[in-house]
Amino acid sequence: MYSWTRKRHVLHAYGLHFMEAPWAGGVVLLVCVAIAMLLANLPFTAGFYHDLLHTSLAVNIGYGSENWIFPKEMTVEKFINDGLMVIFFFTVGLEIKREIVCGQLSSVRRAILPVLAAAGGMLAPALIFLLFNHGTGAVNGWGIPTATDIAFAVGILSMLGDRVPVSLKVFLTALAIADDLGAIIVIALFYGGTIEWGCLAVALAIMAALYLMNRMGETRMMCYLIPAIVVWSLFYYSGIHSTISGVAMAMLIPMKPRYSKEYYFRKQACLTESLTRSAGTGECPDEEHRYYLRRLSRLAHSSMGMSYRLEHVLTPYVTFLIMPIFALANAGVVISSAEYFNIFHFSHEIGSVGMGVFFGLLIGKPLGIFTASWIAVKSKLAVMPEGASWRMLWAVACLGGIGFTMSIFVDTLAFSHPEMIDRGKIAILMGSTAAGILGSTLILLFSKSKKERRYEA
Repeated sequence: MYSWTRKRHVLHAYGLHFMEAPWAGGVVLLVCVAIAMLLANLPFTAGFYHDLLHTSLAVNIGYGSENWIFPKEMTVEKFINDGLMVIFFFTVGLEIKREIVCGQLSSVRRAILPVLAAAGGMLAPALIFLLFNHGTGAVNGWGIPTATDIAFAVGILSMLGDRVPVSLKVFLTALAIADDLGAIIVIALFYGGTIEWGCLAVALAIMAALYLMNRMGETRMMCYLIPAIVVWSLFYYSGIHSTISGVAMAMLIPMKPRYSKEYYFRKQACLTESLTRSAGTGECPDEEHRYYLRRLSRLAHSSMGMSYRLEHVLTPYVTFLIMPIFALANAGVVISSAEYFNIFHFSHEIGSVGMGVFFGLLIGKPLGIFTASWIAVKSKLAVMPEGASWRMLWAVACLGGIGFTMSIFVDTLAFSHPEMIDRGKIAILMGSTAAGILGSTLILLFSKSKKERRYEA
């Protein structure tokens, strides 16, 4: 019995250690990509896989001569991309807000380099994609190679350990967050449908009311989460992609805690004193002790802003549940022939999605990031990250070419033709893999570990 309990605790500890690792999310996503590819291509699973994704979740409600469907045209795949991904974008919005308020993007001096680098890293791959696809049916996919996947990029840096200066890790994280903000703006402006202004107006009115509530000091979570569901529904029917509602609502979540610092410390001291006074009586912990412990727990919980609490709670679910489900639903490309891996495929009708995406990620992203950073530093608009060299900056910029999550998401929005969508996904996987290998190799070539640097010194 003891041996079994000990093993259970050891496995639990290993599980927590894995989940807390920065590279864990990337590993889980890779596994899910492999599973999705197998499910989509094995003869005995392919039919079930595609039928499941296209299963309708719509509810028909008839009333008189009318018939409403809610949600409109909702399938399992659409529920994942338009429903579950809202939570992902909500978490991204919370991260962006935190960085803007008190993180690396909180001041112009600190934000200018990653923001300009992110802008360059979006412009260059878009131009490369247009170079290959101008005047063809694939031109709408220019937004696919503009995104950086923070889970993979930062995860690889973490696995390389002390070979990468901390300043460059911070730089890439801030760049990826600024890049996410840019990708969200691109989706909102260029990949929406016909706008239903009535639904949009109601959604904006609700958001305005929530903003006023925030300004008035309202900190009860349900006052924001219930309207958030309504706003999502209105965005869904408005023609603007519903995931944008997640980011918009994240910006309205208050960061200010319910209790002030002075009140917290005064109340904590009072409760701690009461707990200490009661500790000498009877068995510990008895009901009185548990009462004070619960009060202390609630006090600590309410002394953190709602934004921080939601980000802390949602991040594990996003990393290990929502993103894997997204990968399982969207990475399953049917490979009918080896031609799908030919990124040099070109036709006058559909252009070359493969070349545009692959070279956009592998060449465009690092070129744009590095060039924008070089201009910013040389013009003295920004300063070089501490302890970094231009060679290391180029190597880290190559990791910015890992698109994956956002790129696949934009790919599903940009195209309606199944072949173009699948070719885009294959190119994303190939380009992201090549960028990850190139960046990791260059970092290993250009850098030295702390042990090696101490030995040389």
